[in-house]
Amino acid sequence: MNRNFKLTIEYDGTTYFGWQRQVDPNTVQGTIERAVETLTGQPAILTGSGRTDAGVHAMGQVANVHVDTRLSPTVIRRALNALLPRDIAVLSCEEVPADFHARFDAIGKHYRYRIVNRPVAPAVGRQYAWHIPRTLNMQRMTAALAHLTGVHDFKAFEGAGSPRAHTVRNVRHATFDPAPPDEVHFSIEADGFLRHMVRNIVGTLVDVGLERLSPDDVAHIRASGDRRRAGATAPAQGLFLVAVHYPA
Repeated sequence: MNRNFKLTIEYDGTTYFGWQRQVDPNTVQGTIERAVETLTGQPAILTGSGRTDAGVHAMGQVANVHVDTRLSPTVIRRALNALLPRDIAVLSCEEVPADFHARFDAIGKHYRYRIVNRPVAPAVGRQYAWHIPRTLNMQRMTAALAHLTGVHDFKAFEGAGSPRAHTVRNVRHATFDPAPPDEVHFSIEADGFLRHMVRNIVGTLVDVGLERLSPDDVAHIRASGDRRRAGATAPAQGLFLVAVHYPA
């Protein structure tokens, strides 16, 4: 009985070469596929909602996989978690219609980026945040967010080497969330993201916070479509894929 299962997955991306299967076996997708093959005794192809880069983490990545099995979703979830390393966890498993596609059916994604903003670098959790020793001007950074929300062409924030035919995206929310002392948490939700888009936006916002750019400069950078005018790409370890959204 061939069935389609939707998996919601959490992972620490520190030791992985990103999500997408590669020749090197140490990827999140490849690791989960091997666990599914061990469980079912058949080759498995996992379809993710999108790729994450090396070092990027996920709290709510979504994937689907077609397998010929009579096992219940609950048994599959438990068995996969027993087979997977401790830095990957299947949070939920549910059977979905045969035509469900984790990537093409997604209508939005939510990312969070963590910054530790204090003179001394963190000894604990350093693999989950970007350390910036100089004090960031949060008032300026917050003002810059007005130039990032809405429907815009985000080509200026697209990473090199992955040109898209269409670079217009709808950023529904971009906020700085309450965070523990000495931390800055940036959240952004959109209908889709370009390669490195979140990390390039964060790098630009940090330039605003360090007063290298003004808040209004962000609007000019976005309108220019020129990646060279935006800030440096923020390090991967501070980025988390929080959730992937689908129609009700």
